[in-house]
Amino acid sequence: MKCPYCDSQETEVIETREGEDLSATRRRRECAKCKKRFTTYERLEGVPLQVVKKDGRREAFDREKLKKGVWLACHKRPVAMAAIDQLVDEVEQELMRRDSIEIPSRVIGNAVLRRLKKLDKVAWLRFASVYLEFEDLTDFEEAIERISQK
Repeated sequence: MKCPYCDSQETEVIETREGEDLSATRRRRECAKCKKRFTTYERLEGVPLQVVKKDGRREAFDREKLKKGVWLACHKRPVAMAAIDQLVDEVEQELMRRDSIEIPSRVIGNAVLRRLKKLDKVAWLRFASVYLEFEDLTDFEEAIERISQK
């Protein structure tokens, strides 16, 4: 495994644990060169999901792309990275349980929004503004009213 800090190939596993839901193996590693530690996750590679975009294009489901979108929505909010990882895990598991490997992007967006609403309402609004393509302040006002009522 390559060190994310110095790019050295010489790393050592110092601790291994199964994830809470047993879907991933967590490994703490240490770089032999710079001595910094980092965490990796090993997951079983499943059937590749295809995301069907609004315009009909298809692309492979990218867990890291989803995680980055959620992280951006939660940026500078009191949301732990572990909570973001858990949210992404839950969404991915929900998608894997579906009958089809082709998943409309709206299904993914709605799954994220449901979980973000419970996690952080400001992050929900940020994610919704991009996902739902808010055009003006009226869209924000309506979304704020909607989330405030629930």
